[in-house]
Amino acid sequence: SYTTDTKSGEENKTTLETLYSLSVDITKIRRLKEWVLLQDVAYVKEIAGILQEMGADETTVANIIERCPEAILHTPAEINSQRALWQLVCQNEKQLIKLIEQFPESFFTTEYQQNQKANILFFQEMGLKNNIITRFLTSAPNIFYNPVEKNKKVIETLQRNYLNLGGSEANMKIWILKLLSQNPFILLNTSTAIQENLEFLQKNDFTDQEVLQLLSKLKGFIFQLNSTTMQKSMLFSKNTFKCSDHELKQLVLKCPALLYYSVPVLEERLEGLLKEGISIAQIRETPMVLELTTQIIQYRIKKLSALGYDIKSGNLESLNGTKKDFEVTYGKIQSKKERPIFNPVAPLHVED
Repeated sequence: SYTTDTKSGEENKTTLETLYSLSVDITKIRRLKEWVLLQDVAYVKEIAGILQEMGADETTVANIIERCPEAILHTPAEINSQRALWQLVCQNEKQLIKLIEQFPESFFTTEYQQNQKANILFFQEMGLKNNIITRFLTSAPNIFYNPVEKNKKVIETLQRNYLNLGGSEANMKIWILKLLSQNPFILLNTSTAIQENLEFLQKNDFTDQEVLQLLSKLKGFIFQLNSTTMQKSMLFSKNTFKCSDHELKQLVLKCPALLYYSVPVLEERLEGLLKEGISIAQIRETPMVLELTTQIIQYRIKKLSALGYDIKSGNLESLNGTKKDFEVTYGKIQSKKERPIFNPVAPLHVED
């Protein structure tokens, strides 16, 4: 929406002076988006004024403009409309200014205001809480640029498939809201792509119940894949673990990452595990370790080895899980190691 063609090709003196008066670091803007300073028209004072009205102090205003210099090219009317729009989901202006400071680019994208408003109202009607919608506005702003009809169509496809796979009408709303809050980017897919991916799983003998299970486990990421990559990943796993179709299906249900990650990613992670002396048999037993990056695996093995825990001879469960899960496991192994060998309550058998 901005033009980078300027009449003079020189920096706008009025813009520079106003930015200086607001303590904005101009070198940052020159480094980041110098073309903003070349524009003949800018609304520095006006935009700063609106931000101050919302409660931003001088440092916050300078920080916002440094991070998103094109903010000063928007008209005050555009910014006030955007402000009213975001206030539909923000508790107050204090929260709004905090969000603008953290995610200025999301706020200052004003070309899709009609779509943004229609989508905000649609999400509220669906029952999504305002704090979830603000998270979408900041971390997944693209979903608001879609016409609301497109987002509705994707939601309808998900709802229809959920019911067709045996999900209950009573749980459908909760399922959809959970799926969306875990992964709003599913709305960037077409309803056709969603349909094709579900059909791919059914063709590979996953029962309706298992497909539903996979959808929940993958938090909707399955919709960002395509049948070709899923087929390649499954074939790679089948050859690596030398298993039958039925066994492969069980492995995928245990560890959906085998479906989600591309072959190069799986290869790299497998290689990392083998280098640590872990066997294919151990990985097949606990395939979830492939969900972790090689760096995380190396770090965890190193920590466990320092406690004298030999990962090569044990099972890999101790490596699994989130950072929090691992810390709990590590703590248990550590306290077991530090526990006194004798039971202080038991009678001592002392030789004469």
